[in-house]
Amino acid sequence: MVKAKKPNIRLVIKDYVIMLLGLILFAFSWTLFLVPAQITGGGISGLAAVIFYSTKIPIGLTFFAINVVLVAIAMKVLGASFGIKTIFSMSVLSVLFSIPQDLFPGAIINDNFLSAVLGGMLGGVGIGLVFSRGGSTGGTDIIAMIINKYRNISPGRIIMYCDVIIIGSSYFLVHSLDKMVYGFVSMAVVSYSLDAFLSGSNASAQIFIFSPKYEEIADYIKNETMRGVTVLNGTGWFTQQDVKVLMTIVRKKETSMLFRKVKEIDPEAFISMASVMGVYGQGFDKIKG
Repeated sequence: MVKAKKPNIRLVIKDYVIMLLGLILFAFSWTLFLVPAQITGGGISGLAAVIFYSTKIPIGLTFFAINVVLVAIAMKVLGASFGIKTIFSMSVLSVLFSIPQDLFPGAIINDNFLSAVLGGMLGGVGIGLVFSRGGSTGGTDIIAMIINKYRNISPGRIIMYCDVIIIGSSYFLVHSLDKMVYGFVSMAVVSYSLDAFLSGSNASAQIFIFSPKYEEIADYIKNETMRGVTVLNGTGWFTQQDVKVLMTIVRKKETSMLFRKVKEIDPEAFISMASVMGVYGQGFDKIKG
């Protein structure tokens, strides 16, 4: 029997420290730029901001309440082991959003367009830091995962639909077409900044892994990343020995966690990664036609 390896405490601590930094940046994007300008962004934080603008209910309280419901549903649908890092992110953001707005100097920039752009850039980098450590900010990410389990719709498209609905709804509460447009500007900047930070995380990567410990690596890919993996038979022409080659396709934002695990299992593993233009099938995009 193979004993389960204990998690590296230093790596775990590093993950959570980097995630905490990303969450702080994400919260600051709202408290320093978007909220003072009354701009609505996407996600549950955007929905909480809309409610705050119209009712003055604290963003942190609304954000926490909505995410508690979503996490409870996700644990029932996706399993009790769902998202420890998501729960951590949700809790930290709820605390950060609960810091009274009076403690901040108000609008740093009086130009709404610049506030939307700078807030979107800071938020995109913050989310990128969280994603790079295998975390999630919850909210619409959870909705996407739940829907994706029952419908073959890409998570990115679900999140985009949710963001469009949330930002569009701000017009009926704030009654400002300009603020709604700035909200869409912020959403676009967040998306671009996130992709740039993660080197195109919404794209996919095709990975080949050469390792004598292919069974353990394949089990990790199947059970932990929930991605498919294929074992190919090969022959090393230099050594003239038969080898097993693993082939898998994952989202680019998932590659860093996969590489770290492969290195932990077999530091001598040989890995080849290539970007792919489109991936269609279960867990990815629907085949068009």
